[in-house]
Amino acid sequence: MKKTTQLQELFHRGRIFVIAGGGCALHARVAEAAGYECAYMSGATTAATILGIPDAGLITMTEMVQNAGRMANCIQIPLISDSDQGFGNAINVRRTVQEFIRAGVAGIHIEDQPFPKRCGFVKGKEVISLEEAIGKYQAAVDAKNELDPDFVIIARCDARGASGGSVEETIERLRAYKKVGVDVLYAEALTNREEVQAIRSAIEGPMIGTLGFLDPPPSLDELQRLGYAGAFYPGLVAFAGLRASWEYAHDFKARGVEAELEWRNRPMTYPMPHMFDLVGFPQVAEWEEKYLPAEWLKKYEDSIGGYDPRAALRTARV
Repeated sequence: MKKTTQLQELFHRGRIFVIAGGGCALHARVAEAAGYECAYMSGATTAATILGIPDAGLITMTEMVQNAGRMANCIQIPLISDSDQGFGNAINVRRTVQEFIRAGVAGIHIEDQPFPKRCGFVKGKEVISLEEAIGKYQAAVDAKNELDPDFVIIARCDARGASGGSVEETIERLRAYKKVGVDVLYAEALTNREEVQAIRSAIEGPMIGTLGFLDPPPSLDELQRLGYAGAFYPGLVAFAGLRASWEYAHDFKARGVEAELEWRNRPMTYPMPHMFDLVGFPQVAEWEEKYLPAEWLKKYEDSIGGYDPRAALRTARV
């Protein structure tokens, strides 16, 4: 089954699924290996991870598509990607959709912000006119129907958190976007459960949204009751790792090798494969056995290394 078809089925099956976000191919591998059904490429995490820059409209369409393609093609589960505001007007949106489809991505969300955009969690956002936004989503739907009708177009509305925005404007926009045929509606930056319920009752079809402003954070069961099709966590895989890296870097600077030894000997709640296993080194060893001369394979016996991809049992540590 195509990944685009898989994603359509996830959004319409009536049982919530987790959209596990990150910003690089290794994050996508972790999401899949941990058992998630859908991975996500965050624009903010991509800008930070790949380029070390803010999510302020500085990253290009080419850079985003290339990274999304790397993530999509190293996993078997579908990948949803951030595509900012489509990187231009409605004409640009057509090419944006086509490039993400060709890259192997299963779906994208396009926001109704102007260029340059900014991260949905950063103050100072604006939205384009409703008329312009409708044209962009119509262009996106037309482009996907030409290449892959199952490709998922998610219309992200930033009107609630934009300057002068409101729940009422968000509802008006989402209804208009649905009429042009987008697959999923995405209300960004809703501030409480009452707003979620108001929007859910006013629109039809699958809906997602960021959850950072809902306090306390809802459980997956509650999200399903609220009417979300997917539980959207854009930084699920990336943020915990960033925090752990930050703390370990400072700990090593303060204590040196003692910090490393303590880290290596720390019990793991969820034993992790060796990173080389995670990215597929054992598969390389199988290919070598199948395709390379026997003489070449003898190099394994007289070489030194801390990792043997042929080993049946490998150390469950990075």
